Amino acid sequence: MPVLNRIAEFTDEITAWRRDLHEHPELDYDVHRTAGIVAEKLKAFGCDEVVTGVGRTGVVGVIKGRLPGKKVIGLRADMDALPILETTGKAYASTIPGKMHACGHDGHTSMLLGAAKYLAETRNFAGSAVVIFQPAEEGGGGGKAMVQDGLMDRFGITEVYGMHNLPGMPVGQFGVRPGPIMAAADKFEIKIDGRGAHAAMPHLAIDTVYIGSQLVTALQGIVSRNVDPLESAVLSVTTFHAGDAFNVLPQEAVLRGTVRTFNADIQDQMADRMHAIVNAMASMHGATITLAYERGYPVTRNHAAQTEFAARVASEIAGNERVNHAIAPMMGAEDFSYMLDERPGCFIFIGNGNSAGLHHPAYDFDDSVIPIGVSYWARLVETGLAG
Repeated sequence: MPVLNRIAEFTDEITAWRRDLHEHPELDYDVHRTAGIVAEKLKAFGCDEVVTGVGRTGVVGVIKGRLPGKKVIGLRADMDALPILETTGKAYASTIPGKMHACGHDGHTSMLLGAAKYLAETRNFAGSAVVIFQPAEEGGGGGKAMVQDGLMDRFGITEVYGMHNLPGMPVGQFGVRPGPIMAAADKFEIKIDGRGAHAAMPHLAIDTVYIGSQLVTALQGIVSRNVDPLESAVLSVTTFHAGDAFNVLPQEAVLRGTVRTFNADIQDQMADRMHAIVNAMASMHGATITLAYERGYPVTRNHAAQTEFAARVASEIAGNERVNHAIAPMMGAEDFSYMLDERPGCFIFIGNGNSAGLHHPAYDFDDSVIPIGVSYWARLVETGLAG
């Protein structure tokens, strides 16, 4: 595959950056060490502008091409890790117990730094490339925070692109599709207030465990019996907390979970049906039940023209036979969606080989992906901003 020669020359350097970041994971917006390293390197590369504190702890670098041009392409990487205890046993494993880069953001950050180094050296394009290093992708909405902080207008971004590694896809391959590629992610909390009692006297109780168990079953019926089978939706109850003693029927219970959809009408339907079921269950059992339903990351929706362009660039790097132009959409969520809601662009997957899955304690980013990903970023800018 045509990895760019200059990028191949400093791949070992990028790998060292990646492993250092892996050893020092940071969560959410608290990515001060990582952001500091990113800003320092961007300045050392000779970026024309380096701005910190965008979206609280995000970093943005501006690289101007040799030729003038009005078009500005944004490239985005995420910097945050996850609250997971690492089990890889690698020499560069996390040095911070309970935190690890279990989603490959260390690889994403390092690849975009490598692209920034190359682009600042060569500047073989017209217009400007803007490299975006985002905090708090893992549930904190850092992409939204950067957009609200004026990212797009402040830096004049006309198109924006993102990339994520994908375990199970061979190294050297890419996957992309126009339209929805990742789901909207909502979350909910259901609080049940019943009447506590001795476990030997259930007739005196309004049993929150029993009610909660019925709710778990009833909620599963929304997808199977209310949603059009040709549409996609997921509802998962992920926590159920009630009581502390074996002989007490607890007064309260709390259920939490997530809803994933690709269609706004289905998203509305899910929320409406959940409220109806909760209200009916409360009436049936004489309990007080409240549902707090929170809209989260929107659908990550690729724009057709930019997706076609990104796939063409990926084909130049990997070969057309190694680019899946119609990868199946995924129920995971991505806050790059906020950037795609503001500007046309594309989110693409790059193969991470036969690794453990994302968010798994044994996951590790495959360093052999680095020159491929950096070459993709470089060609995306040089082709998209050709003079």
